[in-house]
Amino acid sequence: MDYGPAPEGAEVAVEWLESHGRQFGHFIGGEFVAPVEGARFETHNPANGKVLAQIAQGSKADIDLAVAAAKTAQAGWWQIGGYERAKAMYAIARLVQKHARLFAVLESLDNGKPIRETRDLDIPLVARHFYHHAGWAEAMADELPGAEPIGVCGQIIPWNFPLLMLAWKIAPAIAMGNTVVLKPAEFTSLTALLFAEICRRAGVPAGVVNIVTGDGETGRHLVEHPDIQKIAFTGSTEVGRIIRRTTAGTGKKLSLELGGKSPYIVFEDADLDGAVEGLVDAIWFNQGQVCCAGSRLLVQESVAERFYAKVRARMENLRVGDPLDKSVDIGAIVAQVQLDRIGELVRIGVEEGADMFQPVGCSCPEEGWFFPPTLLTNVSPAATVAQVEIFGPVLVAMTFRTPKEAAELANNTPYGLAASVWTESVSLALEMASRVKAGTVWVNSTNFFDAASGFGGYRESGFGREGGREGLAEYVRRTGMLPVAKPHDQDGRDTHGLEARATVDRTHKNYIGGKQTRPDSGYSLETDGEETARGNRKDARNAIEAAAKAQPAWAAQSAHGRAQVLYYLAENLQSLGDEEAVRAAFQAAARCDKADGQTHPVPMKALCYTQNEPVGTIAIICPDDRPLLALVELACAAIAMGNAVVVVPSESNPAAAAGLYRVLDASDVPAGVFNIVSGLRKEIVPTLADHDAVNAIWYFGPAEGVADVERRSAGNLKQVWTGTDVPPIATRIQHAVQVKNVWIPYGA
Repeated sequence: MDYGPAPEGAEVAVEWLESHGRQFGHFIGGEFVAPVEGARFETHNPANGKVLAQIAQGSKADIDLAVAAAKTAQAGWWQIGGYERAKAMYAIARLVQKHARLFAVLESLDNGKPIRETRDLDIPLVARHFYHHAGWAEAMADELPGAEPIGVCGQIIPWNFPLLMLAWKIAPAIAMGNTVVLKPAEFTSLTALLFAEICRRAGVPAGVVNIVTGDGETGRHLVEHPDIQKIAFTGSTEVGRIIRRTTAGTGKKLSLELGGKSPYIVFEDADLDGAVEGLVDAIWFNQGQVCCAGSRLLVQESVAERFYAKVRARMENLRVGDPLDKSVDIGAIVAQVQLDRIGELVRIGVEEGADMFQPVGCSCPEEGWFFPPTLLTNVSPAATVAQVEIFGPVLVAMTFRTPKEAAELANNTPYGLAASVWTESVSLALEMASRVKAGTVWVNSTNFFDAASGFGGYRESGFGREGGREGLAEYVRRTGMLPVAKPHDQDGRDTHGLEARATVDRTHKNYIGGKQTRPDSGYSLETDGEETARGNRKDARNAIEAAAKAQPAWAAQSAHGRAQVLYYLAENLQSLGDEEAVRAAFQAAARCDKADGQTHPVPMKALCYTQNEPVGTIAIICPDDRPLLALVELACAAIAMGNAVVVVPSESNPAAAAGLYRVLDASDVPAGVFNIVSGLRKEIVPTLADHDAVNAIWYFGPAEGVADVERRSAGNLKQVWTGTDVPPIATRIQHAVQVKNVWIPYGA
């Protein structure tokens, strides 16, 4: 049976465009304004290449005006209280629903995605985000005590989900009392400008939401603006690195949702027909222009050929064509430059040995920018198409034999955004969900999203979350964090029970891999009459290697088991005579089995739960103040959650850390979990910040070192946490985990 055309009328969107003369300015301070420099560019309909409208090109002057408007509005927006913010956000949600057809048609015209996707998925989820976060605005005072807005937030969104990404970013930001300056993608700005009109109709105060359109230069001006306190970016990993380096040392809070190369794992016991239908959604949804697209198909060898045959047969029935045709499965690619990139990567894949299949009966329109659904088999794990994000309707396939091999292949990219696991075995599904390094895992399903569930990546897919309770943390700061009182001797110098050891004439070593080791250089440092090891980059690398080797086994221990080790460590810390350090270890031990996840009340038949997982290997640079206590507070919180640590102790009083060595020896801490390298920060920290095996760096050293650490971290986009005073245990635990959301649908 063939499908006839089922076109959706474009009149409602055309009328809106014409009402603006097909020319748009920026939305700043509650009004549409012309660009200061007068520059504009064309936005096109990807389905036919025709010009839709003229869009303003934002300049530095435009960004200055928008940030000033947001800064002026922020205090008042916060002070009106959560109830008033919630009412405004509720009004936005209702107006989005009221104008859903206009939004859906305009999005399809501007982006090229099928009308079925914008109408049935994108727009309802946009409304859901504003409803959900309206609730958080009202509940903020009770549910997030001590939380305050960050201030003015700069937000940069991509072209693949223009309106939905806007909602993901603006809703939590303004719910928490922040104001925003948002830059939509240059290819797809129209629905953001329509949303600006909705904000005005909803009574959102002028300056709370500002939209400045433009290209990458506009985004650069936004990122560099000194009055922006937070940058939220969704886009490519390459640009994410640039933003990380640009914001280094500025104090701006940063969240990055970047690229992906998500595995779609099919086991031999899976419902193969169901898995094929899921695969259509995973890779050909939105023409494969999805950061979490299931673009790497991993099939168990015993059923691979049978599964490939089913996939090829299903591909023959896919329809490529006009995005406004409701019977079309695959719409247009967003721009010619993206179409060219997809074609070039497919060519490289074939040159490297892949076998290409494109359905004969699936023809592309001659007009516009279209690419047929493509399957590449016989792909090696190291092939370009298996490692590089194609961002198009191209599926690459590989086989595996065992679950262990499946997990290794799944994790064999720098990314970690999402994964799908297909099996009828619940135990295997949950085991794979734990093994795969990804921020979201779908079991026997794909592409489930909801405002109640956080979304974000591991590794080079970025850091930070959008949606859920964890997403709110990106837009608040905590108040009332006071330094803990510290003990002093009669001279006012920190002692921490070290008086009895001050007269011992010996040179302390480093502590690496569960034993005391001499520094590679053979040099030592003298501080207050005591000599300590002067570690160098070789010592740092040795410590990282030991930590990376020990961390998986330590994380695999039960939370109860880790707690027992930390309680024992606390018990032995009493020998150092610092009761606060003892209590810090006890606090960490107590949280080992308390930092549990939660289930989310999502509006579909699915169990969605969060799983707090260790970050991996964490480098900790301790402050000079309270040398022993700060070290224990930071390191014990990290290892409590299953991380391994490389600690650089206080530079002015490293001997405080040396007292820990015999405590660690006696406390059953596995070798490599807790490593200490003393010395000069300038000789050790660069190696830690550069090293790809370090997954996060906690820097509590002098302020002048922050910028260098943040710049260097861009290499593998490791998480960076900086501070001066050590915060409460709850905040330390929050930074010691990364959140994975697991979705399991149910129902007969």
